Amino acid sequence: MQFLDCLGLACPQPVILCRAAVDKGVEHLEVLVDNEPALENVQRFLQGRGYTVSASQEGPQQWRVAAAVDAGAAANAVASVSAAPEARDGQEQDLRTLVLITTETLGRGDETLGTKLMENFLATLPELGSRLWRLVLVNGGVKLTARPGPALDSLQKLAQQGVSVLVCGACLGHYGLLEAKAVGETSNMLDIVTSMDLADKIIRP
Repeated sequence: MQFLDCLGLACPQPVILCRAAVDKGVEHLEVLVDNEPALENVQRFLQGRGYTVSASQEGPQQWRVAAAVDAGAAANAVASVSAAPEARDGQEQDLRTLVLITTETLGRGDETLGTKLMENFLATLPELGSRLWRLVLVNGGVKLTARPGPALDSLQKLAQQGVSVLVCGACLGHYGLLEAKAVGETSNMLDIVTSMDLADKIIRP
């Protein structure tokens, strides 16, 4: 059993340390974290690698994550970041397009216009068809995942169609939106950087 003290470590360091332990073949792991984005990211990462995971709160801002290899799950586990995207609607997947959204509005100038433009942009993304692989939302862009309206509706529709939606956990925490997020997977900078590296094309509106 390996113990990881990740108190005081910001995203994505706890996940990076967990990955190192997993790569070494550690079957039992305990991790201490002190922020909710790290708690969610560590749990999701370990579950994705075939571990049975449980978490307990030990203080106002401290959690202990316990993980053990689940032999059956580990045999079928595929890391979500590195997995090739699947074709949708019977179409052949020949290009991985990633859309990076960093703000809640599109363009500079009038905010009302920028909000409308972002809504239209998201509503038009399905026109990319099976090429659209993943959406990554960081900084102010994460607000779109927690605010009811046309933008959130479009994001939920894309997720239902099989588009991967990654939402920066540190950004959600900064804006106090961890509980309000209504679509996508809470993610970390390691996932985001890896996704950008794997993408064939990146669109940043």
